[in-house]
Amino acid sequence: MKIYPYKRLNRPVALRVTSVSLKLPDGSWDKLETTAYSTQQQTVALGVAGHSDWVSARIGLSVTLPPGANAPDAAWSDLRVLAVLTDGETNLRTSSDLTRDTDDGHDWSGSVDVHRDDHLGRVSLAAYAVGTVDEVPGRSVAETDRSWIVDTVSDDPVQELRLEVRRASFRNSAREWLRSYADAPWIVDVSARVPTVFVNTDVEGIAGLLDCEGSGVDSKVRDLLVAQMSTDAWTAVFQGAIGDLEVEPGTGPVFPTDWRGEVLREMLPDIVPGVHVEEALRQVHRRRTGDSGWVELQTRVHYAAVRRADATKALVHVVRGLEQMNRESET
Repeated sequence: MKIYPYKRLNRPVALRVTSVSLKLPDGSWDKLETTAYSTQQQTVALGVAGHSDWVSARIGLSVTLPPGANAPDAAWSDLRVLAVLTDGETNLRTSSDLTRDTDDGHDWSGSVDVHRDDHLGRVSLAAYAVGTVDEVPGRSVAETDRSWIVDTVSDDPVQELRLEVRRASFRNSAREWLRSYADAPWIVDVSARVPTVFVNTDVEGIAGLLDCEGSGVDSKVRDLLVAQMSTDAWTAVFQGAIGDLEVEPGTGPVFPTDWRGEVLREMLPDIVPGVHVEEALRQVHRRRTGDSGWVELQTRVHYAAVRRADATKALVHVVRGLEQMNRESET
């Protein structure tokens, strides 16, 4: 939890998406079905309508402030509510004022526009209640505790991190850096806009194994292989996410706004259990940049990666399948 040198509300702002429309090149608007956004996942998928040439998206919003936001004895004045879009990839941050709906000041609504040319993939959407506190205007007195994700490409509103998987001949790849890993079956690239797993097709049989179907031994091996690849991928993306944090003086490390922030929020509860994710981030950052504790933390990182990869589930499934195959071969 961050520490602020002024009074704030103790509870978060609730943010909901109420509508999504796409502006098309001819100036018309296409109002998307509710399947374009998921309240549970807190995600908007702008690719769901199949328009590859949309110009901008208008996202309708509803915000509820926590109790006390408009109390007569509140420590702030000039209360406003802002919807804020943040894109870590394009380093763009825009805000839109929302309008007060009710006299008690708890419910606000409005919209925010997402311009397609300004973004590359996934954009963070949050709401802030700001006011003048101790004669300083624009101070945040409450905000959402979990941002929505606006995916400008996806046709499926899911929050989970997506990894790209590409197959390539490492030995002959046009990507020269891959050639130095010619003896590796796969490599995870966390420097890309979206983390990418490169599968080395030079390894004999690996492509066929990944493509195999059915319930034979090959499919069991494939399941274990995929679980191991996923574990490696989760471990790599966590190391990539924690390795280059922005640190604000006096408050500590800040969650990145791109996939790195999603990875950290997903894995930190298993790495430092029992504390808020922001405190977990501070503890991990201290261990990584301090004199001790980072090596010991690697077991927790591996555990978090194994859980995300469902490695235990895959292993149990394979063992049961092999046991059944053995019983069938004995009869």
